[in-house]
Amino acid sequence: MANKQKKKRNKPYRGVDAAIDRPILTRISAANRNPVGQWWFDHKRVAKPISIATGVVAVVAWLIFELIRISSL
Repeated sequence: MANKQKKKRNKPYRGVDAAIDRPILTRISAANRNPVGQWWFDHKRVAKPISIATGVVAVVAWLIFELIRISSL
């Protein structure tokens, strides 16, 4: 017969000697960016993968074009 596991306590201890809750600090940094830099900062999460995909497609298209040009000689 296996011993039954004791239920774990998930309620925080609030007694006299409990640890003091420290306030959460939110740090905000300001930066003076030009309009293009601000747009990139705001849209980086979407624009970066799109720009990488566009670059890969351009390289593949260029390679196919060169392959066709070489094979037609």
